[in-house]
Amino acid sequence: MGSKQLSNMYLSTLCLEISMLMHSGFTAGICIHMMLEDEPDKDGKVILKALYNKLDAGDTLGEAMRSVKYFPNYMVSMVEVGEKTGNLTETLKALSKHYERQERLTVSIKNATLYPAVLLGMMIAVVMILIVQVLPIFNDVFARMGTQMSPLAEQLLNFGSWFRAASVVITIIAVAIFVVAFLIWAIPALRQGVVRGLKNRWGGSWVFGRVATYQFISSMSIALSSGLSIEESIELSASLNKESKVLNRKYTKCTSLLRDGSKLADALRGSGILSARDSRMLSIGDQSGLADTAMTEIARRSDDNVQDEISSIVGKIEPSLVIATSVIVGIILLSVMLPLVGIMTSIG
Repeated sequence: MGSKQLSNMYLSTLCLEISMLMHSGFTAGICIHMMLEDEPDKDGKVILKALYNKLDAGDTLGEAMRSVKYFPNYMVSMVEVGEKTGNLTETLKALSKHYERQERLTVSIKNATLYPAVLLGMMIAVVMILIVQVLPIFNDVFARMGTQMSPLAEQLLNFGSWFRAASVVITIIAVAIFVVAFLIWAIPALRQGVVRGLKNRWGGSWVFGRVATYQFISSMSIALSSGLSIEESIELSASLNKESKVLNRKYTKCTSLLRDGSKLADALRGSGILSARDSRMLSIGDQSGLADTAMTEIARRSDDNVQDEISSIVGKIEPSLVIATSVIVGIILLSVMLPLVGIMTSIG
């Protein structure tokens, strides 16, 4: 259980429930005890029981979360900051919203990859059935008529023959890929290693870069509202995407600009983290003493933009795969039907 990665929705619900109980005047220990009594999930009981034991021994909530090792470092750090600054209830509410948005983003990304993958699989299956099963039938028909199929159809037929001959090897490779994918999905250490590799390679580009920027800004809004200094907020927020060298360079440049005397909005814009429009909003918020509010609004807009972009990508991939499948199937059928129609016409 200690190695199990808690879902964003679980973390969001946990933070919200603790914040509501603490808002009513209960201590952290009593909050966890009350939640433990009503917890329906077995794993949830294990987590809450471990937390309660630490709290009962005199630990603070942040110390208890760090000791039981179930919770992400970012969440633990923010809880500890909230305790030090006296803003724990508000910090927990902000963390609840943060992890709720992370869950929404995770679901969007899964849908954006799963649905096109299913369509691509169906497309490949349809094409292979035509090549391996249907074309040989047409080849027999042409042979009985004493003629041959078109060059393109013959090439596809040869490919189908090769595919059948290599089907055992291809099946072994497919099974191996499936097993590796399953192990990556099932083993947290492997999954995290793959995620780190992907972040290092593509974490700062395309939609992945915008997702990372959103995570950074969302984290910054919580850190600033919890009472952390600007540099501490940047350091803590940067830890969410520390695997990406591209993003680390941006964070380092931002910190350097701040140390040289730049304002937060200018430093975030100069390092390429914020756009000019968002930078202006943050600047106005900073001048009016509402920098944390402005950062929260920027995070909300970034979340909306990322969601819209992912939806747009999925919306483009689906018709593209359908069109590609239709074109490929059409070409295959025309490569055999047109010569066949010509033969039938000449016979008639």
